[in-house]
Amino acid sequence: MKRILYILIAAVTIGSLLFSCEAVEDRESLPAVTLTPSTLKFSVTQNAANKNQITLKSDDPTVIPYWKYVDGNGNELGHSNKSSDNVVFPFAGKYTVYFTAYTRGGSVDAAPVEVLVDKNDATYFNDPKWNMLTNGVTGKTWVLDFTDPVGWAGLDYPAASGDNWSWLPDYASNSWVMANKNWGQMYFDLNGGYNTNVTQTAIANDTQTTKKGTYTFDIANNKLIFNGGVEMLYGGDYYGDVSNWYSVKVVELTATSLRLAVIRDKSRTGEGVCLIVFHYKPKP
Repeated sequence: MKRILYILIAAVTIGSLLFSCEAVEDRESLPAVTLTPSTLKFSVTQNAANKNQITLKSDDPTVIPYWKYVDGNGNELGHSNKSSDNVVFPFAGKYTVYFTAYTRGGSVDAAPVEVLVDKNDATYFNDPKWNMLTNGVTGKTWVLDFTDPVGWAGLDYPAASGDNWSWLPDYASNSWVMANKNWGQMYFDLNGGYNTNVTQTAIANDTQTTKKGTYTFDIANNKLIFNGGVEMLYGGDYYGDVSNWYSVKVVELTATSLRLAVIRDKSRTGEGVCLIVFHYKPKP
């Protein structure tokens, strides 16, 4: 009996020492935050020749920078963690840039920087893909194309090499991919801003939810980003297989066809990582 008692006392003592030391050591290992909003070294600079072009620069290599920029209505337009980045605000208006410096000891927020743009930069939208996606100021609505609404592909698809396999089955022979119903719609325009809204139908019933926000279309990198809590339109029971429905890959874009892909990184059936590719057409 005494032997059992000694063992219990020893176990409690060791556990208490471990518990009491761990948190103190973690706290003492973190350096104090010496930066203040006034000592942060960064700049937000408008191009003198074109005030729609903005350069963001962090001049302190010891911090991890984080930028966020919003329009005059508070809509988030994008963010970046680059030490130096270039941003274009093609629409006239007031914008606000937020800068946060992350250090080992914590984060420091700079005072917001306001940027005034006096006129639109129409040349920014010269690439025909802008009009294919949005129909400009008028706007464009996309719905799932039930000829072949969903498929799967390698992460490099549609590149000429690498992990570029694809299977984009026709619906007539593969109706198991999703129920044939109204899954909602996805809208984009360039009416004074990057405006978007997505109406999504629930998986189990016909309840619909609409979210409005903004988007970023990175043509050079084939990327479309939804901001403000908006997520890409989907169909079928695939939502739980993907962790990110707001930063998506543009696989195909023409005036009559849009294919957007998300990464299947949480497969509930143990399948490997790949792209889930959804196919859309303009709403009739």
